[in-house]
Amino acid sequence: MGTRTVPGRTDHVVVVGAGLAGLSAALHLAGAGREVTVVEAAAAPGGRARRERFGGYTVDTGATVLTMPELVEEALAAVGAPFDLELTKLDPAYRAQFADGSTIAVHTDAEAMAAEVRRVAGPRDARGYLRLRAWLTDLYRVQRDRFIGANFDSPLDLLGRDLARLAALGGFGRLGPAVGRHLRDERLRRLFSFQSLYAGVPPSRALAAYAVIAYMDTVAGVYFPRGGVGAVAETMAAAAGRAGVRFRYATSAAWLERVGARVRAVRTTAGERIACDAVVLTADLPTAYGLVGVTPRRPLGLRYSPSAVVLHTGTTRSWDRLDHHTIFFGAAWERTFAEITRRGRLMSDPSLLVTRPTATDPGLAPEGRQQVSVLAPCPNLRTGPVDWARIGPIYRDELVRVLEERGLTGLGAAIETRVLVTPADWAAAGLAAGTPFSVAHTFAQTGPFRPRNLVPGVDNVVLAGCGTTPGVGVPPVLVSGRLAAQRIAGRAPGAERRGQSVSGL
Repeated sequence: MGTRTVPGRTDHVVVVGAGLAGLSAALHLAGAGREVTVVEAAAAPGGRARRERFGGYTVDTGATVLTMPELVEEALAAVGAPFDLELTKLDPAYRAQFADGSTIAVHTDAEAMAAEVRRVAGPRDARGYLRLRAWLTDLYRVQRDRFIGANFDSPLDLLGRDLARLAALGGFGRLGPAVGRHLRDERLRRLFSFQSLYAGVPPSRALAAYAVIAYMDTVAGVYFPRGGVGAVAETMAAAAGRAGVRFRYATSAAWLERVGARVRAVRTTAGERIACDAVVLTADLPTAYGLVGVTPRRPLGLRYSPSAVVLHTGTTRSWDRLDHHTIFFGAAWERTFAEITRRGRLMSDPSLLVTRPTATDPGLAPEGRQQVSVLAPCPNLRTGPVDWARIGPIYRDELVRVLEERGLTGLGAAIETRVLVTPADWAAAGLAAGTPFSVAHTFAQTGPFRPRNLVPGVDNVVLAGCGTTPGVGVPPVLVSGRLAAQRIAGRAPGAERRGQSVSGL
């Protein structure tokens, strides 16, 4: 395995970005005895996983699904901080509604989910579900430490027993067919494969290895922290601050002062010079490379994941069919993926994720109110250069109309406050191709072929975040921070805890 680390002194590290990747890196570096300064352009921590307040409502601006919370515990433990987030394990993790009017609850308990599958699809698929669950668990165990949780220096790092085990499990086949071998019911096939869209690839083309995302959702469990997912970042930042990490909010990095192959300081947009021995960059890849002044050469240009339109609302009522997470599937499936990944069009028959966090934490809204957010996958700005200033309000109203037709009657009239986020907004925030999901997990952008967290020609700059190893999603991003810290400080504290559950969960 690759073990290359930053040469020379690494006493003072500047981490650019206080998102989950930067906070994870800061905690692991502080735990390894490094002096750490975090610079963050925003006024508060969280990055893409922060929370904001508007009109009396508290809203998660990015991730709403928290899986693998032991990775948060591991980062906190690096500085001896307790895991004091109040977590609720969601049951069901999701509730899915289909075009034929049927619903399926996704339980992470094996017996409960087998019973649900038996109810909707019969005993054969119930047995298939248990086989699928065992396969997902085996896939995760093989990948956890050597593929997800490891630094790569070369594709040759993949060679060996673990690669053979992953191949034997069918990890290099296609996700859709792999799930289909266990489940006949089309609705169930969707529930255990739609997650690949977060990795930027339709199930029919995604590597079966990315079923580990379904493992995290449907086996490991989905959690919700009191106060919202943004509370995770705030808890991590507070623990880092107590451990001596210095935070510089409302401070943007402008460029890195480099002498030869070594960065000597981070220069801010205010003209300040912050001397350092090493740097962790968590910005999206083009921005990170721009700060360094290096553009790595790739035989093929980077391919980016689809984006999303998100409508955050505050409503005066709720609906019986809304759980904490509810997926409204349209009738179309393959066509939907083709529209958003290849044709650059909005979904003609949309599948939507609706999140109502006030189902679990009523304190996120004023008394008697609900906070409801709608996520609609859509093309990124490279695939579909939509005029979002003009189309955004029209599409917003279309989403409300579709959800009213699917059972949320009176939704439009119940909305008293709303915020719309489009790919144009993601782009304005510095996210390449206008997508919060970064570089897609195609085969050529997976594992050792993904953009590495080392920058060619620069000795002491390490990348973290969803564009580099291991990839997209809250768990991989937390891991990316630890991997960046390992590049600088060697083996990170808390490694022996990896894979253990959070106490009491």
